[in-house]
Amino acid sequence: MLMTTTLLTSNYNQNGMNNSFDKNGRAGTVDYDTFIKLLIAQMKYQDPTQPIDATQYVSQLASFSAVEQTLQINKKIDEILINAPIMQASNYIGKYLESEDGKVAGIVKSVKIYSDGVVAALDSGEKLIIGSGVTVSDKAPEKKPEKEMMA
Repeated sequence: MLMTTTLLTSNYNQNGMNNSFDKNGRAGTVDYDTFIKLLIAQMKYQDPTQPIDATQYVSQLASFSAVEQTLQINKKIDEILINAPIMQASNYIGKYLESEDGKVAGIVKSVKIYSDGVVAALDSGEKLIIGSGVTVSDKAPEKKPEKEMMA
């Protein structure tokens, strides 16, 4: 039987986490199927006069399972973070926006998402970058009659 192995060296970083690297300095990764194959091979080739305690197997499996679940959770969080700007941008449609200086204002008709921000297309035909200083409200403020403004 031919078996190929890769030399892995381990070191512990300042947080106490074990980092494994192959001889070329690349981080070693193992998926769940590979872990199970290694666990089975370990059981198959163990010394029958000194078998490994079953609780050690269960402990290894539980530890790997927890890491695998954490990776899946991180993947889902990444998906949520990627979609968050889209969900937030849709909330601006139909809202009244006004720039910090008051020169650009209107009701949002559509939004366009860029890697560095969101741009709203207003009913006035103007575009406004949604960022700090922009006022967002449900409707346009009521204008006061000119007579009241002169008084």
